Amino acid sequence: MNEELKLDTIGFPKTRATQLSDTLRQAIADGQFPPGSRLPSEAQLTQTHGVSRTVVREAIAALRSDRLVEARQGAGVFVLQATPSPPPFNLSLGHIDLARVSSMIELLELRTAVEVESAGLAALRRSPAQEEVIIDRHYAVRASLDANQPTSEADFALHLAIADATNNPRFREFLTMIGRNVIPRAALRGDHDDADQSAYINLLVEEHQAIVDAISDGDEEGAREAMRKHLRGSQLRYRNLLRAIREDNR
Repeated sequence: MNEELKLDTIGFPKTRATQLSDTLRQAIADGQFPPGSRLPSEAQLTQTHGVSRTVVREAIAALRSDRLVEARQGAGVFVLQATPSPPPFNLSLGHIDLARVSSMIELLELRTAVEVESAGLAALRRSPAQEEVIIDRHYAVRASLDANQPTSEADFALHLAIADATNNPRFREFLTMIGRNVIPRAALRGDHDDADQSAYINLLVEEHQAIVDAISDGDEEGAREAMRKHLRGSQLRYRNLLRAIREDNR
């Protein structure tokens, strides 16, 4: 069994559900299952890949969360069009200058208003597969830090996983609309400086841990409070940075 264990891109073991979802995701990307086609049945996937029905269901749930497939009652699971539908709302962020610390504080305030509720809903609504993804994404941030690699992408992926666990697609749309610059240090300093901010990122990892633990425990209010503390702490740190910049410019 151990020799079959696969690792993710940062060296953490992949679960069987993650392995299967990755296999199916790649098959979709390669055109083996084009848009509109039906995936093999649960029984076929179980037999072909030598996994349990639970593993198959969790893998399909991950693909559904990524909006790659949809289940049609009585018909099976079908591949969706690769091109995402346009968002049903339009929020212009054109006046926000992501190179300015003050703009990042504004974004953090906006995120707090949305992501506190996102964490609470995730604690209530997450599926076992979604909870697993959240935990995996959290460890990806920690592994990137330990390897002195940029953490912005992994950090953003964690927040997206929490948004997905609300099972309300508007939360993901909101974060995707803002983009990866939703992670403050990416917008202000660039990925090449992440390795120089280990103390700062260690604190973020601790804050992430509190959020993940509360969601995993189904603690709605605890998840909200942990996310609020995380984002307000980021606001405070960047306000301190803003004051330091103003002092330097005197």
